[in-house]
Order: sequence, then structure tokens, then C-alpha cells
Amino acid sequence: MDVKIFTTGGTIDKVYFDAKSTYEVGDPQIVDILREANVTINWELETLFRKDSLELTEADRAVIAEKVQQASCPRILITHGTDTMIETAKALQGIPGKTIVLVGSLSPARFKSSDAAFNIGFALAAVQTLPPGVYIAMNGRIFHPDRVRKNREANRFEPI
Repeated sequence: MDVKIFTTGGTIDKVYFDAKSTYEVGDPQIVDILREANVTINWELETLFRKDSLELTEADRAVIAEKVQQASCPRILITHGTDTMIETAKALQGIPGKTIVLVGSLSPARFKSSDAAFNIGFALAAVQTLPPGVYIAMNGRIFHPDRVRKNREANRFEPI
């Protein structure tokens, strides 16, 4: 296996039901995105949660860290909601010998104008080329968890 993928939910997997923004976190969309892009690397997916990232707890982050540590593959890609992606990335720092890349989207993958497919492709390239450590791949950039923020007004991640 070239990359182990863990999914946790977030906007990338959201399904909206009405104009009042009623939603649920659906099936992991990364499977369809990788299939449609004809990705040929060997990957394995494990769904850990189907939650909005604002609902993730410290106990959930401990589960993510444990799963990453237990994974035999040294390259880990995690799909995650953007609101608490930085907190989860910080919780994964210090895991030795693994390249860990967290990725999400600012609009659901099911939306025509979503950034999901681009972000996933970018993160997949990053996890294969970066040295061991923890990274966030968003908006065509790689960020260190201690030097990034989500700018909600501009709807993007940016360095601090």
C-alpha cells in the first residue's frame, strides 16, 4: 500500500437537504474522487468518523492518533473538516516516521464548484513527496499546523 487514508467527515462529505442548510455527513467522497481521477497508486481507506469537525472531541483526536500510530503504512492522508483541522493536526505532531497530511474542502465534494477534488489531488501528491511530519494541504499550499489559520471571511487557509 502506498497511502493509508482515514476519513473523519467534515464539509467534504456533507449532504445538504434543504435551503435552510440541514445536512448530514455522508459517505466518504474521496473514493469517488480517486476513482474518477483514475488514481493508480495503492491506497486503503478506513472511515473513523462521520462528523462535522466542530463535533470532534479530544477523545476522537486520540482515536485518530492511535489509528495513525498503528498504521503500517508511513504515508497517511486524513480527510477532515476545516473548522478544527488545525487542532487535530497539532494533536498528531510527534508521531515518528510518518508523513501525515490533513485535507478538507470549503464546500462539499458533491457541489459542482467544490474545491474538494483539487485539494485531494494536491494532498495525495504532498503525502507522497514530503518528509515525515504533519501537514495541512489546503488552497494549493502546504502548511505547518503551528503556522496556519483558517480565514473564515476570505474562505481560505493562510500562513500566520
